[in-house]
Amino acid sequence: MFHVGGARSALYNWAVARQSGGTFVLRIEDTDAARNKPEWIDGIISALAAIGIHEEDAAFEGPYFQSHNADRHREAGLQLFAAGRAYYCDCTREQLKERTGSDHLGYDGFCRERGLAFEEGRALRFRTPDEGETVVVDLVRGEPAFPNSAIEDFVIARGDGSPVFLIANVVDDLDEGITQVIRGEEHLSNTPKQQLLWEALGAKPPVWAHLPVIVNEKRQKLSKRRDKVALEDYLAEGFLPEAMVNYLMLLGWGPGDDREIMPYEELEQLFRIEDVNTAPAFFDVKKLTAFNGDYIRALSPEQFANACAPWLVAPYAPWAPEAFDKDLFEVAAPLAQTRLALLSEITNYVDFLFLNEPVEDEASWNKAMKAGAGDILSDARAELAAAVDWKADDLKAVLLAVGEKHGLKLGKAQAPIRVAVTGRTIGLPLFESMELLGRDRVLARLDAAAKKLAAAQA
Repeated sequence: MFHVGGARSALYNWAVARQSGGTFVLRIEDTDAARNKPEWIDGIISALAAIGIHEEDAAFEGPYFQSHNADRHREAGLQLFAAGRAYYCDCTREQLKERTGSDHLGYDGFCRERGLAFEEGRALRFRTPDEGETVVVDLVRGEPAFPNSAIEDFVIARGDGSPVFLIANVVDDLDEGITQVIRGEEHLSNTPKQQLLWEALGAKPPVWAHLPVIVNEKRQKLSKRRDKVALEDYLAEGFLPEAMVNYLMLLGWGPGDDREIMPYEELEQLFRIEDVNTAPAFFDVKKLTAFNGDYIRALSPEQFANACAPWLVAPYAPWAPEAFDKDLFEVAAPLAQTRLALLSEITNYVDFLFLNEPVEDEASWNKAMKAGAGDILSDARAELAAAVDWKADDLKAVLLAVGEKHGLKLGKAQAPIRVAVTGRTIGLPLFESMELLGRDRVLARLDAAAKKLAAAQA
């Protein structure tokens, strides 16, 4: 699944590429067979498309597949060996522990001068400089320096000759003409090693930008084991892609004024990678939800109805397909649009219109059907049956009068009516709901509720 942190990184890369007339390069790093399936690759591409990063755009290049470049990865390792920048090593972990007395110390360079040739089982290690430091030019973090003495001679090819990620990544970047690498800060520790490889291969390293880690409300790094992190999950829950994009762009960066809700095109123009913060970025689901509500309310009626479509059919919709009335929904939709924070909520707002009977929500029933509810149902039923006009304003007047008769304000008087008609204490405006449902269905539901209440009190 596509992590929201990966989506944030992709959006920042996309913005920089488009601002500069450059190219966003998608590479699928698929050398780990256990983590590589065609449907996951399709998922990455479709998730990128959902947030506006399309294969059809001139700024998009790829996807490339790391596995297709395996021969070049091996060639680069042999090139470094021939130049004396890498050497073969047959040390085991047990031998290293025996020499150092620790499970935690890095490699001690034991095979540096042994002059070993390749044999099955011998790893190829990069020879890091003994002195000086590697300075990383980072657009977010300045120029962090890493003492070379603290960087062990790291493996670039395994004992079977297969290259590891570090060198594969560098070679692919070289071959694909990468000039800027914008990624999460968890990769910063790999950067001096990769930069040394770039230089050893006779190339100028790219400019780096390491983005702040994204954390949850407990300020823990957002984790797929603990948190909801997949972009697809948020979209399936009813978050609009435009709202997700807007929110993700602001995770670690801001336009410098008080505005937060703005279209991607404007965010892209204002975005500057140099202005990204280094502090952890809090993924605030409540704030994201508020963003989403704003975006929902900004849709045209037609856009809103179309956006709701996935939640009006199985498996989300509890009504039979033939019971759905598109025209009726389009009348009800504007009433729901002002109330939704998530598109998936639409189902519960309109289900009473398309079910033979309203849903049974025990909490709503117990809250509304208190002492005196039976009398209100009975009086309301009699007055509504005699009402001349079946319009929202007239229905409101009827229930106002019923409430006054019982010494109740409208809010209290309408509570049992709402639950009888819609099944819930919260929903669309009651009188508009009753108008849409129609006289006969409303009266039938009031009768059913009164009967159920009488049976419970008997």
